[in-house]
Amino acid sequence: MEYFAQQVFNGLTLGAIYALIALGYTMVYGIIGMINFAHGDIFMLGAFAAMMVFLILVAIFHSLPAAVALLVMAIVAMVLTSLWSWMIERIAYRPLRGSFRLAPLITAIGISIALSNFVQVVQGPRNKPIAPMISQTFDVFGVVVALKQIVIIGVTAVLLAVFWYLVNKTPLGRAQRACEQDPKMAAMVGIDVNRTISVTFIMGAALAAVAGTMFVMYYGVISFSSGFIPGVKAFTAAVLGGIGSIQGAVLGGLLIGLIEALWSAYFSVDYKDVAAFSILVVVLIFLPSGLLGRAEVEKV
Repeated sequence: MEYFAQQVFNGLTLGAIYALIALGYTMVYGIIGMINFAHGDIFMLGAFAAMMVFLILVAIFHSLPAAVALLVMAIVAMVLTSLWSWMIERIAYRPLRGSFRLAPLITAIGISIALSNFVQVVQGPRNKPIAPMISQTFDVFGVVVALKQIVIIGVTAVLLAVFWYLVNKTPLGRAQRACEQDPKMAAMVGIDVNRTISVTFIMGAALAAVAGTMFVMYYGVISFSSGFIPGVKAFTAAVLGGIGSIQGAVLGGLLIGLIEALWSAYFSVDYKDVAAFSILVVVLIFLPSGLLGRAEVEKV
């Protein structure tokens, strides 16, 4: 039982990271119906920004508290990734918004390749490790709980609560929901659709930056290709939970993390990705809209 509880806690930690990334996918899809396949690389850029901030802080302040370092890392990563995401949306996606549906998808794949290759050229192809930031652990009824796992789950819970409040209780959230239902009618009643979509990209990028910061803190290593697998897993989580559903993205992220952790613990770790995608296929066979997704109604 202790071993099972240990793996469940590990899965929830990993799933929290996936959930933060998956929210970016589901937000953009919910408003403009676009799959932003460059979102995984935005997560990777946020992780690299956090890593560089950490190295600078260590070089300047030799005994900076871990909490302060994490806060500075997350803030800088959020600002930079938000700026990059805004530029990508403004330059690459907005001009194609009225084009045929494959054009933004192909552009997103191209942006993803460009970002990963740019980081490969600038930072090199090798893994970039950093010194452990938080190493404290606790023994809770036979389960080893790392302080960094508590930080990841706690930060994710707080951000999701703030995000839920923004979407459901603020004028920005009402504008986003209006653009999701009918962009043309939203524009007619005075909502700036372009600005709302840009803010949505910025919010998704900020969440991905926090996920990147947590990833660097948890694993202590990052590379130019580190955005691909987490990006695909987060997209899978968004589809599993119901693409376009915020609650579904969180549920899907946690489920993917749990499936990976439990499969790796009791079966071959080489097939953990197969298990996650197999569960997705099974769910979509019986629930084509995902666990919490809504069936699309075609407007005529």
